[in-house]
Amino acid sequence: MRYVSKIGIMMLAVAVVATAIVVGCTSAPPLRTEKSTSGIRAAEEVGAAKVPQASFHLQLAKEELELAKSLSAKGEKEEASSMLLRAEADAELAIVLSHEDAEKTEANAARERVRQLRQDNP
Repeated sequence: MRYVSKIGIMMLAVAVVATAIVVGCTSAPPLRTEKSTSGIRAAEEVGAAKVPQASFHLQLAKEELELAKSLSAKGEKEEASSMLLRAEADAELAIVLSHEDAEKTEANAARERVRQLRQDNP
């Protein structure tokens, strides 16, 4: 009788350890927010907040990042990952729109210099 109970206890212990291993392996990796965070930081550094369209997308990126963190905390990893991709895209768009605005300003200034030179040298 004692021999059977020792085998039963050992089987139970093996089952518990196996279950713990399976649960540990199936847990999702932590949410990786580095790309989104660095994209938002880069957009801020190029002055996206000063360009209306870029500012809008920068704000969207920030909100999407926070939503991704919230979804991750609730265990909705797939939705959180999708939201992170959106945050990255919006941050990147904010950067592009900021650069476009700077280039337009520079082009207008160059055009004005050309106009002034033509006026001064007929």
